[in-house]
Amino acid sequence: MKLLLDTHIWIWAVSRQEKLSRAVMREIESASNELFLSPISIWEAHHLNRRGKLGLKGGFQSCLADLLEQLPLQEAPFDFRAARESARIEFAQPDLGDRLLAAAACALHLTLVTADAQLLGCSWLKTLPSK
Repeated sequence: MKLLLDTHIWIWAVSRQEKLSRAVMREIESASNELFLSPISIWEAHHLNRRGKLGLKGGFQSCLADLLEQLPLQEAPFDFRAARESARIEFAQPDLGDRLLAAAACALHLTLVTADAQLLGCSWLKTLPSK
């Protein structure tokens, strides 16, 4: 399975695994699955950290290097296909990060691993709930 980790799932998978179900951790750790991360998640993590929501010790750049090395991640680029997908997405609660991650998952045919209820409620989006 090709899994796109949303921002919180990525952070939790490397630093707070207790926030994820055993089933999700098995999927993340399975050698038969491919893990993807969008540059959007790095942007989101930076903003979450600036607002004190991640509690990263040390500077963001040094923590980022460590976070990126913890899992065998491939880049899920936000490209022209994803931009086209994002133009068709409407959410009740507008969240730019969610829109861009959902668009990338659709464009690249990835399963989005998320805890976000709004994303999990999208029938058109292939998701794996974190709990």
